[in-house]
Amino acid sequence: MKKIVDLCRDEEIDLLLIVGDLFHRQPLLSELKEVNGLFSRLAKTQVVLCAGNHDYLKKDSYYRTFTWEKQVHMILGGGLEAVELPEIGTAVYGFSYESKELTGKPYEGRKAKGLQPIEILMVHGGDERHVPVKKEEIAELGYDYTALGHIHKPQNLIPGKMAYCGALEPVDKNDTGKHGYIYGEISDKKSRIKFVPSAVREYVHASVRAAKGMSGSKLKEKIRKTIEEKGVQNIYKITVTGFRSPDILFDFQAMDTYGNIIEMVDDTKPFYDFEKIKRQNKGNILGGLIERLEGYGEDSLQYRAMCEGVKALMETRKD
Repeated sequence: MKKIVDLCRDEEIDLLLIVGDLFHRQPLLSELKEVNGLFSRLAKTQVVLCAGNHDYLKKDSYYRTFTWEKQVHMILGGGLEAVELPEIGTAVYGFSYESKELTGKPYEGRKAKGLQPIEILMVHGGDERHVPVKKEEIAELGYDYTALGHIHKPQNLIPGKMAYCGALEPVDKNDTGKHGYIYGEISDKKSRIKFVPSAVREYVHASVRAAKGMSGSKLKEKIRKTIEEKGVQNIYKITVTGFRSPDILFDFQAMDTYGNIIEMVDDTKPFYDFEKIKRQNKGNILGGLIERLEGYGEDSLQYRAMCEGVKALMETRKD
């Protein structure tokens, strides 16, 4: 948030919109004071915000009684309300969540009233349990721009007219891709917007393929190079595919060179010399299993079943 406040000061932005979930949980009083302290540095920018499904307005929410800086306007109603900002010729319409879920559409049928020359709608939602967003319905309401919240990935639903900015920073390991904010201008009833990446780091899902006979140290080196290519500042989920020798068990905990791997998935298959094993076991259950399942591609279920079956039978022999 500090980065956004600094941007508003440096660029002399007129309006900052926060479309719900400023916090990913119920905010503490100390946290509201901290954010308000940042907003106090804004001399020109007006701020309008609402509560989303994560920081919704509980009965004892600090949002309900908190005193914001004069340039900060929080919408505290569950129905659509308007904040008029005549100094910048703008009216912002929005609503706040009063519970974790909101299945209705507070914007439904609520056309722009013409309170100010520029009229903006804020909607936090986008799924069945959190205000379904019907872009065609919203487009007919006559707002100059609709700012959307709730979905963490940026999406431009109607070019220049309706968009999700997503989360400023990724919230969990599945929040992959670019994160940032939307910068927009409205003049002569025309809006122009652009997405600006600003996240310090990303969650990245990467696949690293192991080769037949590859040692753990060589796999670690391959993972290290993959991370360096994609950025050591990022946080990774690494899936290891390909083949490994049946007697090799990779020590994944030792492969986190930069301390930025949050999860590693072993999707390797043991490599067997099936032709040799078949010859040595002709006429028994092991040889018969290979004869029945051989000939399928390495990515097939049959091949995986053959690998698992051979592994189980060979381990039984060792016992």
